[in-house]
Amino acid sequence: MAAGGVLAGLAVLPVVAGWVEHPLGQTLTQALLLQGLILTLLTFPVTFVLGLWLPLLSEEQGSLRTGVKLYGANSLGGALGALLTGFVWLPWLGTTGTLVWSAFLILGASLTWTRPWTLLQGGLMVGFVGLGAGLWTFPPAQKLLPETLAGSRDIYHYEDAVAMTQVVEQPDGQRILLTDLQRHDASSDPTAAFVQRNQGRLALLLQGQPQRVLFLGLGTGLSLARSSAYPNVRRVAVELSQGSIEAARRYFTPVDGPILSETELIQDDARHFMSSTENHYDVIVGDLYHPDLAGVGALLSLEQFERVRDHLSARGVFVQWLALNQFDPAALQVELRTFRRVFPDAYLFLDGMHLALVGFRQTWAGWSLVEAGQERLSPDQRFEATGGEGVMTWMGRYWGKIPDTPGPVQKEWAPVIDFSLPRLKYSGSALDATLAALWHQRPSLEQAEQDLNLPERQRPEFASAWHATQYLVQSWQDRMTGRDGEAERLIRLAFEANPRDRWVGYALADEVLAQLTRAPLSAAQKEAVLDKLALRFPWHVEVQRALWKIQRERHEFAEAEKTRLNLLQEAPLDREARMAKNESFQ
Repeated sequence: MAAGGVLAGLAVLPVVAGWVEHPLGQTLTQALLLQGLILTLLTFPVTFVLGLWLPLLSEEQGSLRTGVKLYGANSLGGALGALLTGFVWLPWLGTTGTLVWSAFLILGASLTWTRPWTLLQGGLMVGFVGLGAGLWTFPPAQKLLPETLAGSRDIYHYEDAVAMTQVVEQPDGQRILLTDLQRHDASSDPTAAFVQRNQGRLALLLQGQPQRVLFLGLGTGLSLARSSAYPNVRRVAVELSQGSIEAARRYFTPVDGPILSETELIQDDARHFMSSTENHYDVIVGDLYHPDLAGVGALLSLEQFERVRDHLSARGVFVQWLALNQFDPAALQVELRTFRRVFPDAYLFLDGMHLALVGFRQTWAGWSLVEAGQERLSPDQRFEATGGEGVMTWMGRYWGKIPDTPGPVQKEWAPVIDFSLPRLKYSGSALDATLAALWHQRPSLEQAEQDLNLPERQRPEFASAWHATQYLVQSWQDRMTGRDGEAERLIRLAFEANPRDRWVGYALADEVLAQLTRAPLSAAQKEAVLDKLALRFPWHVEVQRALWKIQRERHEFAEAEKTRLNLLQEAPLDREARMAKNESFQ
């Protein structure tokens, strides 16, 4: 019965996983109760039967000494089994293989005590082996998350005692790094890749002349990529999951290039590494974590920030990234307050929907350091260092200093956000409220110029970039409240203020593409518009795709091939572009 219960639980796993892909209940409490009920139904029969096994055997033997030996053997077996499972069976067999193997061991042990076997028992054993063989391989991610990952295929699967890591290829060819079937840790999608590269850019710009750079969290390795713009940089990346390290090396090189071969990769917990290393770094970058998951909030704790501060060089800078859609206003204030306790002179920068908390070991000199660092780079290196947006675009994303506010802080042994953030999944997104709270926190243009120590000659360019960011964020708020017309107007104002800002460019190009699909224009007219868009936004993949398709429809095969290659330069894993044949000969 116990062995059958184990296999039955595996057999219904895809059904249960597809059911729980959606939030169960309307509140976190309801969800926990329903998930607990599901777990009870799946595990109670096996637990109950195994719990009866020892008392029944002890009673059958009729000896207290034998009963004591059986219970002692059971305890030792439990400890040994835990070690074997975590360090041998999971990496070797995987989760489902380990469970099937455990079911076989249970069945084999029970049949050992019931010899001689009957024909029924022999048939039962054969049936169990056949069923177990069918359940041995872990189900593909698309079966467990049928809506989120519909049409995808698994190209990598790794398990150990730390995590289960998968690389999933979507129908369009883009790859997702998936951890524990919960966290989309990174992606090769062009926009996601842009975000990941930006995570490394800001800290490097602010430090100016980095020599030793530490990344806490690896993802696909894209956040490391643009540090190559700075000569003589030694890169170190700390990642807990061996699966993530292997996935980045093997499956994301087409997107991030050879940067990992030029990086020292250390498999370790970020907290343990910061506690044990004796090295100091000019730049430390904290990855975009998932603070709503159990235990992850410790990476955003007061104690962890103190460890990081203690390992910054004299002119060192630490940037911790937060995804705004993972926070509500109260949780965000807890995190800002925590960061400021460790870095009293802390700054904020807003890059898209991601907030950078910036702290320095010593007082930051401001613009003079940034300018000195840029002057040491060649034009091509400056382009790579800023993503082609220009250094003033990044300065224009400045969002003020973190204010000193009363209230709780996030601590490892007294967490706050760990208990509040999981409720967001059920109470609805608080992004609009979080953006509104941040909106009121941004300083005036004059105050921003003072905070950054900008000289008079740089202030006109800074003002344009600062206003562009202001218009962009305001357009997001208007879009969330249904004021689409006002949002479109603000996007155009943002583009006029700073045409180099990619976030503004993405928004404007998306808007023009949407209008183009509705406009009663000929193919030639649409192509003319797309030509201009592609020239202005060469990094916008969907603009390149739309132009490529129209060129093929109009039998302009030579031009279509050039556009396809441009598309592949920005999205090297794009399946449609990779599978298309060179049509220039037609």
